[in-house]
Amino acid sequence: MKKRISILLAAVLIGLGCIPSALPVRAAAEELFEEDGEDTLYTGPAYEYDHLVVGNPTPLSGNFTTQMWGYNTSDVDITALVNACNLVCWDYGASNFQTDPTAVSGLTVMDDAEGDRTYLLAIQRDLVYSDGTPITAEDYAFSILLSICPEVRELGGDTENYSWIPGVAEYRAGSAKALSGVHILPGNILAVTVSHEWLPFFYELGLLWCYPMPIHVIAPGCSVRETEDGVRIEGSFTAEMLRKTLLDPEEGYVSQPRVVSGPYLLVSYDRESATAEFTINSAYRGNREGVFPTIRKLTVIPVDNEHMTEELASGRVGLLNKVTRIDAVTQGIALAGSGNYAMTAYPRTGMSFISFNCEKETVSDRAVRQAAALCLDKDAVVERYTGGYGIRVDGYYGIGQWMYQALAGTLPYPGEKPEEGTEEAGKYAEEAEAWDALDLGLIPRYELDPERAAEILEAAGWNLNEQGEPFDPARDAVRCRETDGRRTALRLRAVYPAGSMLGEILRETFVPYLAQAGILLELEGMEWEQLLRQYYRQEARDCDLMVLGSNFSEVFDPRNTFDPEDAETGMNNYTGIRDEELYRLAGEMSRTEPGDYLGYLRRWIAFQERFQEEVPMISLYGNAYFDFYTRYLKDYRVGSEVTWTQAVVPAYMSDPGDAE
Repeated sequence: MKKRISILLAAVLIGLGCIPSALPVRAAAEELFEEDGEDTLYTGPAYEYDHLVVGNPTPLSGNFTTQMWGYNTSDVDITALVNACNLVCWDYGASNFQTDPTAVSGLTVMDDAEGDRTYLLAIQRDLVYSDGTPITAEDYAFSILLSICPEVRELGGDTENYSWIPGVAEYRAGSAKALSGVHILPGNILAVTVSHEWLPFFYELGLLWCYPMPIHVIAPGCSVRETEDGVRIEGSFTAEMLRKTLLDPEEGYVSQPRVVSGPYLLVSYDRESATAEFTINSAYRGNREGVFPTIRKLTVIPVDNEHMTEELASGRVGLLNKVTRIDAVTQGIALAGSGNYAMTAYPRTGMSFISFNCEKETVSDRAVRQAAALCLDKDAVVERYTGGYGIRVDGYYGIGQWMYQALAGTLPYPGEKPEEGTEEAGKYAEEAEAWDALDLGLIPRYELDPERAAEILEAAGWNLNEQGEPFDPARDAVRCRETDGRRTALRLRAVYPAGSMLGEILRETFVPYLAQAGILLELEGMEWEQLLRQYYRQEARDCDLMVLGSNFSEVFDPRNTFDPEDAETGMNNYTGIRDEELYRLAGEMSRTEPGDYLGYLRRWIAFQERFQEEVPMISLYGNAYFDFYTRYLKDYRVGSEVTWTQAVVPAYMSDPGDAE
């Protein structure tokens, strides 16, 4: 299994896409791509040198500057386009965090007697927003205060952020006016304290993730002031003000950020057409390599899977981002083979899944969730939707994550090998051997087995028909259970993104097998924005299962996602699962010492085992993302670690025949 997956992932990682395992990687590369057509005469449409139109099958929902009111993968990309100067950045080589030199000129770390750890971050002095306003330590403090304030919670926003900072719980509840764990010191220094209760933490510097937010735009007339009790917001700071400055559809900063720190700034966003236009932010100070954008104008539009390659071939679109559906991928590969277009493939750091709404009586029963998982022909779903460009997922992970790649055999034991003959060398060899012994086979899988599903339901008391008689599969259609004199039937409703092929595929690979086990499932398409609102529990949910996908952030800390105390409100626990053991194992994983990759990986496996036992969601597949683009676009280096909005900064437009 490791060898097969390693070949597939190696193909993706070198930009060749997932190819049939029977073909050698090199031969497939030559057959499919022929050097990406670089030596072929260009015969395609002409493109402007200062304008790139980007098409993505996931329409923008308009949450561009904060995730407190939900988001999708396209929104996350735009966040990276308009926001920069983060305190920390992901170190791809070490699979961990470091301070970002574009924002931080120096870092000092201090521990007190109780074990609380304070980070003193010296903020670069030449940072400015797009309107010329200086970016200072106060802006970072305001960003933290905004994300946890009760005024945002009053507006339905998620304020379950920065829980590791002392004083956050009191500030969030409104019982404290200042945040004790954050201070602003002379010399433009931001001091952030992490409670000892959160240490150790494997992604420790990731706890400092923060980009500046302009208080003069979001809270005009207000300021951040340092006090002996911590930082606080001075001025008339109210929920009604934030309703206007953040959420107004025409002017609110969430969807209409006009003063930003990133490489591009928003020119216009039309919610109805999900189209956004951007231009270069002339005040941008460059990325951490000192690179500035050169493509003057970007336009982002939604494209449907059926016609996206036609949009590219016609010249209306210059870049297709995050293509996954097999027919669109096949058509895109054909375009790349023509010599007019290029392509890049990279493993996705997320997955597609069927999420249970565990607050519903039927699917709150683990037996029902396990039975449903046994009624899915997952291999058929993966083959029909992704072709040879995806892999089934059996757990809570994406194939672009380092943990998966380690278990798949494509990521060697990290760290520098010590000199032979030393005690350190012996320990390194033992740990490397233990690392190689870990395998994806340690994580349980659900294979298609409706008979076993029926046995599980029977044992859990789902053994009656709708008349209250013993269930007979030869006669009855739906199983029922009687509790306290009330009979409940296994009639479930699932929703999926309207227009998605997955709906039709699940009608053939899921619904009939559920019926064999005594579960009746109604499948219905739902518009994407409504689907997200229900998933994020921003409106009442009228279904039992939801078909969608999500990407993981670099800080893989799923405690909030499976926090039993959040099951009812669902600010982060979107499945509504209540399982203390799953939550405990997530915590043990996160509390691994930084640098202990082997220990983290072992705890990651234990967490995945419990996840598979509880089944808060049925994982479907991980896949490669494909980007197809005109040969006018040069130096475009997208990947699982670099979004298109980051890759477009060093890219440029030039004649297709010009050498890069």
